[in-house]
Amino acid sequence: MKPLLSELALRRASTLDEALAILRDDPRTPIAGATDIGVALNFGTTTARRFLDITQVRALRRIDTAGDTLVIGALSTYSDILRSALVTERLPMLQQAAGQTGGVQIQNRGTLAGNVANASPAGDSLPVLAAADATIVLQSTRGERRVPMADFYTGYRATVVQGDELITAIEIPRVPGRQWFRKVGTRAAQAISKIVMAAVRDADSGILRVAVGSVAPTVVRATRTEELLASGAGIDAAVRALDGEIAPIDDIRSTEVYRRRVAGNLLRRFWADSA
Repeated sequence: MKPLLSELALRRASTLDEALAILRDDPRTPIAGATDIGVALNFGTTTARRFLDITQVRALRRIDTAGDTLVIGALSTYSDILRSALVTERLPMLQQAAGQTGGVQIQNRGTLAGNVANASPAGDSLPVLAAADATIVLQSTRGERRVPMADFYTGYRATVVQGDELITAIEIPRVPGRQWFRKVGTRAAQAISKIVMAAVRDADSGILRVAVGSVAPTVVRATRTEELLASGAGIDAAVRALDGEIAPIDDIRSTEVYRRRVAGNLLRRFWADSA
């Protein structure tokens, strides 16, 4: 049921220390762009009623490097990512995903960390981060911890984030080789994906990664598929392996059969494009 405005409680923080103190003493759901939570409230699909607005925590809106690691602050928007020369150089497949996430208004407000925290298996950026071996940086008044993307999701729309923790950054190591991204939806943007795939292939280093979204309760890193491709088993065997690693469903946007077929076709396209 759609909540009444009187049922909602909002606090604001202007510094990271203030935000973490509020989460410690008065736990609530952090919001910034609110592009996901606004929809959920409107349709009555969330039970959250207490929120912390962190939009003014400027220290979290940054894109830079630490050594050889690309660091994207939690409040970096899709538009920030699209304009970033660092992302252009280091992670172009993330720019492709950002450019197909909503329209310009969503790209101006929506944040990468929000997409991560929302934990939708259809999130356009999640396969990119999985294929890039990203690390999610969490912080609380107790300290800081780093969680590999592979360990971040525990189930459908469920993460390891504790009630007093805040995502502060996403860290991405250098990704050698060919990066590849495809989103299949009703439209290229302003539509939730029916299936989304990101992949990396580098012959020199032997790196081969494939990640798929909207085909299971969480984003899928297709490790068995990767192993077969790396071993030279052939694309047909890899497509069969991928079919066994995903668990799509029928829903309002698509069908299980369609998603399985398209997942295999995308894998074939990636393998041919990156040859």
